[in-house]
Amino acid sequence: MGRLPARVFGAALALAAAAAMPAGRAADSDREAVRWLRLAVERLCPQPALSGLDAQDALPGSWLLDETRRPDDGAPRRIIVRLLLPGADELTVERRQSGGRLRRFLVSYAAHDGQGAQPSVQAIADGGCTIRSGRAIRAEGGGWRYLDQLEGDLRTLKWTETLQAPWPEGADPGGVRVALVDSGLAYDLPLFRHRLARDGGGRPLGYDYWDLDPWPYDGDMSRGPFLPIRHGTAVASVLAREAPDAALIPFRYPRPDMSRMGELVRRAAEAGARILAMPLGSRNPEDWRGFERALAGRDMLAVVSAGNDGRDIDRDPVYPAASALENILVVTSADGFGRLARGSNRGRESVDVMLPAENVEIVDFRGASGTASGSSYAVPRLAALAARLLAREPGLSAARLKARILARATPSPYEREGVVAAGWIPDPLSD
Repeated sequence: MGRLPARVFGAALALAAAAAMPAGRAADSDREAVRWLRLAVERLCPQPALSGLDAQDALPGSWLLDETRRPDDGAPRRIIVRLLLPGADELTVERRQSGGRLRRFLVSYAAHDGQGAQPSVQAIADGGCTIRSGRAIRAEGGGWRYLDQLEGDLRTLKWTETLQAPWPEGADPGGVRVALVDSGLAYDLPLFRHRLARDGGGRPLGYDYWDLDPWPYDGDMSRGPFLPIRHGTAVASVLAREAPDAALIPFRYPRPDMSRMGELVRRAAEAGARILAMPLGSRNPEDWRGFERALAGRDMLAVVSAGNDGRDIDRDPVYPAASALENILVVTSADGFGRLARGSNRGRESVDVMLPAENVEIVDFRGASGTASGSSYAVPRLAALAARLLAREPGLSAARLKARILARATPSPYEREGVVAAGWIPDPLSD
């Protein structure tokens, strides 16, 4: 888990902007959608007490579907109104405010494609009801989908980032297979194209348990379809660097239905994964029942992050870190001196080890270099160590592999006793 945990903490690294592209016209900004967006901003944004019925009356031809106020009190910080438009398209209006003062006004258009309303264009207005920027989702042939960042005119393209890509061609690289369970992976980047574990027909292994399709491209959509959080690629870049001979099996975790985690574990095992790298978790133990049942007794080691809430998870649990399974190895982040990193979780019983994972070099979903910190980045460092040990001794069971790793832990000279169960590993690269 990185520094900014969401409800399910795997999606913690929100990196701004995709690779810059020359300014131009957004190819698929639908005129009718833009007309509705502008009309909604013009008529609804100035209303200080927005309601669903007011929105319906202000936009002739629309029908109120639902209205949400969060929190549901006299001074909500967010008011969300969803409207049905002629032709079964939908419009979602969101007013974000503080103390009744407007901070941001968003209007999103979803076009009906026969299977439901699919998000297509969004307008973003400021506290003065001026549209400052927009976003548009477009699809192209071959399985590509893009998110276009737009200027305030909702037509001029600022830059584009990838939302989904087809699998790249290649061959299985061999080596220990490590399953990465996260927000997905930008597997079209050169760093990963030749690191993907593949089946006998050359098809990469992995799956998107969020959208239930074969392409687990990096993007946690818990903030909405126009605001993907990219986390998995950065984590995977650490694993790829520190275990250069390992083969990756990327999975996009099932935020909409965490009961699918059981099937994810079984699929990973069938694909030959001996290690699960899992920089994610939640406070709800029910999210992880299927995962625990599927992992129990299996010869597979799950390397799990402790989280970044600055608390003792023995007393205030995070799952699956607090699970009692023997084949889970829980790790948290320390600085280079062996001090628990600020904000990192601890637990004398629940957290096994800590290791340096602050200001770790990463490659993000754009292919850009940077640094990141937190227990999310302790996970790939420890999983890479496990993969290197397993490559040297393929016959190691999960239990023996875990014991080998824990034997490397020593008491920290700068940390109080009881922060973690086994101690810290000063340098996971010192094999």
